[in-house]
Amino acid sequence: MVARYERIADELRGEIIAGAHPVGSQLPSEAELAARYGAARGTVRQAVAVLAAEGLVGSRQGARRIVLGRTRSQSFAELHSFAQWARANGYRFGGQVIAQRRRPAGGTEPARLGSEEVLEVLRVRTLEGEPVLLERTVYAGWVAPAVEELPADCESVTEALHASIGLVFAYGEHLIDAVPAGAQDARLLGVRRGSPLLRQRRTTTTHEGRPVESSDDRYRAGSVAFSIRNSIGANPLVRHAGDLRFGAGEHMFEL
Repeated sequence: MVARYERIADELRGEIIAGAHPVGSQLPSEAELAARYGAARGTVRQAVAVLAAEGLVGSRQGARRIVLGRTRSQSFAELHSFAQWARANGYRFGGQVIAQRRRPAGGTEPARLGSEEVLEVLRVRTLEGEPVLLERTVYAGWVAPAVEELPADCESVTEALHASIGLVFAYGEHLIDAVPAGAQDARLLGVRRGSPLLRQRRTTTTHEGRPVESSDDRYRAGSVAFSIRNSIGANPLVRHAGDLRFGAGEHMFEL
């Protein structure tokens, strides 16, 4: 059964995407929304918090929320997989392994993943039936057997590994930049060679700090935006020459 706040969030999301609440405008107040839906203000607050987590509205406290955008947004405030984010936001999604192989770890992989042998997986992710994400993931040797047992069209690797071996992806470091699509990227994502792609490089570990995976994820331009939330007391967004490092904050990044 869908919760009341989720139904309210769905309706408000649809209005924002349709342009009923233009970018830069204010949403109705919590009191006005509560009266409109015949719901408690706490329920309305939960619904608006969902939209804030998606990056559609601002998260200022004590004021009406400002509409920030009309694009799909994934937040780094919490560590969610692509499938978990897509399902939570009501999108149709899928995945397909294109190729996978065991190989010796190379370059910085032995130090980064703590493994001399790794499993390399190339996977395409779809959203609403369209290819939007190309994942090149390298798994540490200790988790490789469990990954190899997964079906090629596994919807959520994160959830499947939790179900099979109790693995919890607990911590992640993300680097984001833009890169041109190579021949393989262009073919699998259905774009022209050289088209800009939003690249997210990430390394994920367990609660104990044990490395699980390192991935190079490339998003088709215009498919997904990322939101970062910060405050005057916590600003983990760090700019570096040539790259950006992200934690929690409130910024929107897209191509």
